[in-house]
Amino acid sequence: MVNDAPDEFEIRPAPDRLPGLLFTTVPESKTVKNRLHLDFRPDDQEAEVARLLALGARHADVGQGEQSWVTLADPEGNEFCVLAARRS
Repeated sequence: MVNDAPDEFEIRPAPDRLPGLLFTTVPESKTVKNRLHLDFRPDDQEAEVARLLALGARHADVGQGEQSWVTLADPEGNEFCVLAARRS
């Protein structure tokens, strides 16, 4: 769901359901470690990483080493992880 303001983006399970996450820009640049770290668990990790990279994310090396998740950063440098799908 996209809000009227171009500098905000909201994700909800459905347009009429909560909770949701609201992403908005701020004038300050990132200067320290994230206070909040998000992990996303898509059905298809590889496809989601490709989609996020196409939207402006970049790979981030935060010293995680070889792991099953992929660490990315948004255009402002905020890191987040894309996890592998849960095993049944």
